[in-house]
Amino acid sequence: MFNVIRAAPDRIDVEIDGRFDRETMAALIDAFVEAADGIDGGAMLYRVRNVDLPSFGAVAVEFSRLPALLRAVRRFDRIAVVAEALWIRRLSELEGLLLPGVEVRGFTPECAGDGQAWLRER
Repeated sequence: MFNVIRAAPDRIDVEIDGRFDRETMAALIDAFVEAADGIDGGAMLYRVRNVDLPSFGAVAVEFSRLPALLRAVRRFDRIAVVAEALWIRRLSELEGLLLPGVEVRGFTPECAGDGQAWLRER
């Protein structure tokens, strides 16, 4: 399951939960790219709940749409990743180091408010 919401003219909230197969990943990427359209210097709140590793098909879809996905991600200056799992928060921050101009910080669910405050600081 996923939800992509344009929370403000310059902000998107993404929530994912569960296991992603090929079709779900394709729908998520399409929704994200569409929601990010027209944003420049935006912020994203990304909540990850109870996520299993994606299927091989889901990973294949992600790689096949990587150019569009990267163009959409670069529309954001800050991304706050809220996740219980430490490995998800750390991996997200590492991915942020590979994207010039995009700052990514991980937050626990108990500190989600801190993540939202950090997004507003820009």
